[in-house]
Amino acid sequence: MEKKLFTLIVYSENIAGLLNQVTAEFTRRQMNIETLNVSSSSIENVHRYTITVFSDEETIQKVTKRIEKKIDVVKADYYTDQEIFMQEVALYKISTTKMLSNRQVSRIIRHSNARVLEMNSAYVLVEKTGKTEDIIALYKEFVAEQCLLQYVKSGRVAITRDFNEDLSEQLFNEDAKRKGINK
Repeated sequence: MEKKLFTLIVYSENIAGLLNQVTAEFTRRQMNIETLNVSSSSIENVHRYTITVFSDEETIQKVTKRIEKKIDVVKADYYTDQEIFMQEVALYKISTTKMLSNRQVSRIIRHSNARVLEMNSAYVLVEKTGKTEDIIALYKEFVAEQCLLQYVKSGRVAITRDFNEDLSEQLFNEDAKRKGINK
């Protein structure tokens, strides 16, 4: 079966140890997590895990169902890149000496729409926000110019292309049921 990159978005209560339970589902199937981002969500007391993994659709569907069955997980869904908007952030520390002696480095920064966060006598700190391929392309350009000192990139931040967040609707309906209010 063909493997492609999927983004799994998991909403859960903020319970210690739940992240370990979620990642264990990937370990059981010997799936490598490419990126992982955990943060609060737009819903109070609900956290959001954004996980990217290469998989075939049948396997990611099974993993998603198993994760969603966990007691503290509110909702889990998987998406292809066409179904979401996504961004990553990268920081590049480049040599000030090499940047000043090689005009191409400054051009690379400008043409990639990156921005300089700090500059001192030792290094220049550059930030790039964008799609994974753009961040990696900038990394490769800095490596080719032999000016890169350090590099780090975040996990994916993603939001669905749907108008509404399914979870908000689901939680509203559950709250209404608990209070005996019909929609």
